[in-house]
Parts: sequence; C-alpha cells; structure tokens
Amino acid sequence: MDGKLRSNIKIGAKVRVVQKQDQRTGKLTEGIVAKLLTKSPNHPHGIKVMLEDGIVGRVKEIL
Repeated sequence: MDGKLRSNIKIGAKVRVVQKQDQRTGKLTEGIVAKLLTKSPNHPHGIKVMLEDGIVGRVKEIL
C-alpha cells in the first residue's frame, strides 16, 4: 500500500519509515504507528508518523 495517502495509515499499523537523518541513504526503520503527524490527506514524500518507540519519520511501506 501507498504511504503517501493518510487514509491508508491506521494507528497500530506496522510500517517502515525513513527518518530525517536517513533520507540520503534511504535506510528504513520498522515499527508500529502511534500517531499521525501529517494533517493533509496526502503528501508526496510520505505521511509523517510517530512510532510507538518515539521515532518520527515518513511512511515508505505499509506492511
């Protein structure tokens, strides 16, 4: 599924995100969505979320 659409991402979903410092390398971090931080219905670089462990990043993959 597409991480660019807010409607695809639910709290508790397992996702892979790219953190700000990893954008150049494209390293993905896996976790469970705790909060949706992007308010708009879509975003070209992925919806920004906070994972349960406090990591903030943009969703690249929904698992």
